[in-house]
Parts: sequence; structure tokens; C-alpha cells
Amino acid sequence: MCRLLAYLGPPLALGRLVDEPEHSLVVQSYAPAHMTSGVVNADGFGFAWYDQARQAEPFVYRNILPIWSDTNLPSLYGYVRSGCVLANVRSATPGQSLDISNTQPFFAEGITLLHNGFVEDFRTTLARVLRDALDDEAHQLIRGTTDTEHLFGWLVHHVRGAPTLAEGLAAGLRALVALAPEVKMTLNFILSDGREIVASRFAHGGAAPSLFHLSEHERYPGAALIASEPLFEDDAWHVCPEGSIVSIDPDHTVRVAHDLA
Repeated sequence: MCRLLAYLGPPLALGRLVDEPEHSLVVQSYAPAHMTSGVVNADGFGFAWYDQARQAEPFVYRNILPIWSDTNLPSLYGYVRSGCVLANVRSATPGQSLDISNTQPFFAEGITLLHNGFVEDFRTTLARVLRDALDDEAHQLIRGTTDTEHLFGWLVHHVRGAPTLAEGLAAGLRALVALAPEVKMTLNFILSDGREIVASRFAHGGAAPSLFHLSEHERYPGAALIASEPLFEDDAWHVCPEGSIVSIDPDHTVRVAHDLA
């Protein structure tokens, strides 16, 4: 399973999030602490960061190499600064190819998505059903073969018609379970539009992967984070409850809603 990270707060260098903490995403790529499936996250990685003074769409860097082997990163760590960052290291579901088109984050219409989880036997259980249920605009967002990118199209469709990101995410997950109630799915998502961040810790037919949140910590003052695993040892990290939607508002306030239980 992949490891995810999202940050909303005062602009800071990318390396402060991805590389510097004792249990950073780089460390989680080869020594994760909370994975329930797989051993390492060596099947690629990606970052998305927003600078809305320049453009509404996120800036994105993705690679199919393990994060520890990319020699470009030390330069990026110091150069990229943002107040809204999403990042992941990938553990590919068996059978899914290592290709840029299959590498997170996925992004369109100003929205970025990360996913930690899987759909059981996706190609035979949900792929065709999901494609048939998508409208043309959402269908055009799918360029690769992963369950995650298909789910991205599904969630973008629901976010478009919702008053908030959180409500769109919750509606999309409920509709997904109603569409395929017999299919086992783990559905930890993080979405952002550059102004706020929302996440789900949710599973249908099993246990949800780990997810934590942190806010107003001395290491990241005036900010909030959501992560698959704590970046450092501290009781300030809180477990996101199963069946919940966790939001970081534009003022960096963390809100937890039990919308999916």
C-alpha cells in the first residue's frame, strides 16, 4: 500500500516535509511502520504543490523510480516552496504496470488526488462497471490502467456537483459502495484544490489503512498535516477514525466528521 502525506499552512521548502523528518516519506519508502500489505514503497513517487498566484492547477513531479534513487530531488527539496503540498510513495498493486500514467498524484480541474488502498480484482469486478457509470468528462480523465485513476474520475464527477470538497468526497464514496456493494475496497483518499485538504479513512469489506493528522505543532507552526504514518514520534499525532472524513480548512483548522460510518 502507498504512503501519503498532505500539508496546508505557511509556505515551506518541500524537503522539510518529504526528507527531513525522522520517519519521512523517504524512510517510509523502504521502512514503513504501518503497512498491512506489501513490504516497501519502491514503485515510484510523486509530489503536487500549489502556487495559486501563478496558476490554479497544481505543479506536479512524478517518477517511476524509487524515491531514494532520484538524484534530482536535493535540488527540488530546496527550490520548491508551497503552502499546500501533497506527496506519496507508491507500492503498486500486483498486475499494475510501473508507468508514469499510473503514478500518483492524479490531477485535473484544479483538484489533486492521492489514494492508499485497492479495489479487489479491479479489472474483473469494477473497471467496466465504473467506466460505464462515468460521464464523458470524467471518462476523459483516465489515461492509465489503475483503480486509483478510475476512482479519481468518479470522485471528480461527484465533487463538481457538491458544495464542498468534503461533501463531494463523502457522496462519491457512498455512491461507489452502492454501485458495487459486493466488492471489497480500501479507500483512503486525500484531495485538495489548493485552498483546503480533505481526506477519507474508509474501507468496505475490511479494515481501513492507517491515517493520522497533526496541527499547530512546533515543527510546523500555523499548519496542519495528514499522513499515512507519523513523520516523527509525538503524541500530537491523532489517529483519524475509521469511516471518517478529515478536513483541513483554509484557516488550517482540522475537522473530523464521521460521515462514512
